[in-house]
Amino acid sequence: MAEQQKYLYGPVPSRRLGRSLGVDIMPFKVCTLDCVYCQLGKTTETTIERKDYVPVDAVLGELQEKLAGGPETDFITISGSGEPTLHSRLGELIDGIKKITEIPVAVITNGTLLYRQDVRADCAKADVVLPSLDAGDEQTFQKINRPHSELSLEKLLDGLCALREEFSGRLWLEVLLIEGFNTDKAQIDKIVNAVKRIRPDKIQLNTAVRPAAEPDVKKVNRAKLKVIARQFGCKCEVVADASPRRSVSSPNGKQHDELAATTEEYAEILLSMLKRRPCSLEDICTGLGMRRNEALKYINHLQRQGVIDFEQRRGTVFFKAK
Repeated sequence: MAEQQKYLYGPVPSRRLGRSLGVDIMPFKVCTLDCVYCQLGKTTETTIERKDYVPVDAVLGELQEKLAGGPETDFITISGSGEPTLHSRLGELIDGIKKITEIPVAVITNGTLLYRQDVRADCAKADVVLPSLDAGDEQTFQKINRPHSELSLEKLLDGLCALREEFSGRLWLEVLLIEGFNTDKAQIDKIVNAVKRIRPDKIQLNTAVRPAAEPDVKKVNRAKLKVIARQFGCKCEVVADASPRRSVSSPNGKQHDELAATTEEYAEILLSMLKRRPCSLEDICTGLGMRRNEALKYINHLQRQGVIDFEQRRGTVFFKAK
């Protein structure tokens, strides 16, 4: 099999960023939260301590090699297996990315460490910051996000407001709704009021569409999401369903029909995606720019090796690494 990407995955289809080349700088499930809806499962280490978790030079070297192949991507997205703002050299990484490419950089974060000035300074180097807000009061924050003991909703809101004052780039706030957790009128009203304090450039309304850490997590139907979205005003959009995009380049930057890649090489790229997030067949086809029959070939190859599994959720099959 081809050498596996250690820090990169994708490009993958993103409901928020189009086609995203992911940069993973955290060990699996090291996070400040243990959210009930997390598609990666339960948090293995809940912490607020920033560390140099992975070598920045190695990440940049892998990225430079990947970009030399010319993959078509809309964003380089720092996200992945844990909370990226826990990495103490996040700002240095973003600076390094900007030296080797003009592709815009996005940071997907839960926002809980933005009360710290050093974290805000690091995130402010990105072109887009995408934090989250899932609750309008402390009780709901604890129920959904299950934070580290030193974190609170007010700290989260203070950090988001401070970033808005200091950050000249785009701030896209995700609000993820779970049926029965944060969808009643009183809770929505509180979240709307909190969003008014934050003043993001965009509000992106989402729900749990992939297998979640807890079995009682239920997605909100799209009709209800649209009704709720109107309460947030004209800056709000529903992003709960990934839309098929245009025909795209292969992982090596060439049209897929012309690419002489081996099954092992494509299977390895697919496995790197599935280690970070469960993907449906449509996700895989969009992310790798291939037809369904071709994607199924690589899925079957990995299944025969015993390295991936699948789970059905409300009629959709999601593939995931074991």
